[in-house]
Amino acid sequence: MATDTPKLKVIGEGENQKLELEYPCSWKYKIVGAERKALEAAIHSVILERAHTLEHSKASKTGKYISLNLDLIVHNEDDRTFIYEALKAHNDVKMVL
Repeated sequence: MATDTPKLKVIGEGENQKLELEYPCSWKYKIVGAERKALEAAIHSVILERAHTLEHSKASKTGKYISLNLDLIVHNEDDRTFIYEALKAHNDVKMVL
């Protein structure tokens, strides 16, 4: 899988500046939840068979929550946003960053 970092362009001037990504690009989501297997199932239900890497990130001090890093190629803004929103809406996902 490609590990290129997203290419960014600055558009606009002054306070109206915003960043624009150049697609396709590799994008990383951090996904937080209570159980690893439930998080993995949630992720796979959203991305289906797409090529990706999934790595353990951290666990909370009490062990109540864990986070996983999901890295995959996104093809456009709609694709990136859909994955984010679908993960965020899943019952087993506490938070997506």
